[in-house]
Parts: sequence; C-alpha cells; structure tokens
Amino acid sequence: MTESERLDATFVALADPTRRAILTRLLEGEASVMELAEPFAMSQPAVSKHIKMLERAGLVSRSRDAQKRPVRIEGMALKEATDWLDHYRQVWEANFSRLDSLLDELKNKRSKEGN
Repeated sequence: MTESERLDATFVALADPTRRAILTRLLEGEASVMELAEPFAMSQPAVSKHIKMLERAGLVSRSRDAQKRPVRIEGMALKEATDWLDHYRQVWEANFSRLDSLLDELKNKRSKEGN
C-alpha cells in the first residue's frame, strides 16, 4: 500500500464514530470482538466489519491466543496521519503569524497617522 493509500484508509476509518469509539476502548488494552461489541446496538458481525476496516488501515491488529483473537490498537498509522496533519498545521501557523505581523504593522501605522 502506498503512503497516500495508507492515509486514505486511515482517514476513512477514522471518519466513522463507531470505529473511533472502538479505538478509544482499545486505549485501555486489548479486547475481544465480543467485548468491543458490548456498548453498541449492533450485531457482532457488524462490529467485526468495523474492526476489519480499522485493521486494513493499520490502526488495529489481531493475534491468536488459543481460542481468542484479541484486538489491539496500533500506533504507526495514527503517527503517519498525525505527521501529515502536522505539516499543514505548521504551514497555517506560519500564515497566521505573518497575518498577525501585518495587522500589527497596519495598527501601528494607523496610530501614527492619528497623532
């Protein structure tokens, strides 16, 4: 999967409130699909589909532990998305800083003209 495809998958996965809630729950530690399905008014297969989408995006992983297949959160995909967003945050902060400087300059010029 390319970097662009990974970002697309991450943002698509994060766009759904159920999937975000699953990730929030997984911050507490790994859980089974049954445990993850408990708070939702949906079937276990529906929750499994959400987990598969999170898994495709690299946001969660599943392992085998005897009969159980615990789901755990993975941080790399979130880090990649955060790094991508951070680049744009830096650009906008620089733009706002220049705008603040220009406004200060105009304000000072106006106050000098008023004296």
